[in-house]
Amino acid sequence: MKKILKLAGAALLAALTLTACNKEHKTAIVAHMGFWKCEAGGQARNSVASLTAAQDNGFWGSECDINLTADDVIIVNHGPKLGDVDLRNSSYADTIRFMTLPNGENVPTLDQYLDQLAKGTTVLVLELKKQLDEERETIMTDKAIEALKAHNLYDPKKVIFISFSHFICQKIAKEHPQFTNQYLNGDIAPAELHKEGINGIDYNYKYLHEHPEWIKEAQDLGMSVNVWTIDDEEKISEMIGLGVDQITTNEPLLTRDLLQKLEKKELPAPKK
Repeated sequence: MKKILKLAGAALLAALTLTACNKEHKTAIVAHMGFWKCEAGGQARNSVASLTAAQDNGFWGSECDINLTADDVIIVNHGPKLGDVDLRNSSYADTIRFMTLPNGENVPTLDQYLDQLAKGTTVLVLELKKQLDEERETIMTDKAIEALKAHNLYDPKKVIFISFSHFICQKIAKEHPQFTNQYLNGDIAPAELHKEGINGIDYNYKYLHEHPEWIKEAQDLGMSVNVWTIDDEEKISEMIGLGVDQITTNEPLLTRDLLQKLEKKELPAPKK
């Protein structure tokens, strides 16, 4: 009973906050590592199938993570390791290309992933993972930009960048300032990032819960605000109420349902 009352209170707070905010504001849904928690996604994070499922369900964005192998191939994977294999000292040609995801799909390269991205309108939220040093981060970032251009996807309407690496965000801000570029680490106030030309934040829920003023601060500066990775109804409702621009979630259908209720917007019905 206490939990029900708590959820109801959070929903009421969110609804009241929304009324006080710009009524035209709409929070966008980002499927975390694709829409993998469904039959079509094959329970396979960062798979081409999970990206396809996000596109088919009409979610605004689909997040993926990229890392660099020892022979400078960019692959889509959450961290620097695949099981016991360390990407940083393993080659794609000899090792990674033979490895599979839970749905039987081969671990995709960024090029393979972009082939599918080009078939839909879902925005790619591209996380450039920290590498061993700035030299490796430079190589990965430059190669990612080359890949986007080769696939005709070098377009701020099709891709936004996120990273825990302050260096990568600074590099994107300097060399590709037209793109949304969100810093992930949660340790720098928006105004300080804005001075560097970094035009967005993508902070863990706990930081925006503790510093809700950062949302308005960022948006007043023309910056975008994303929050990661929340799957809980109460937290999702709170962030919708605070007016974040995007919510990154492993539960995009739940988030869509809450948006329908709290924003009274009609959104596409999910595909089964």
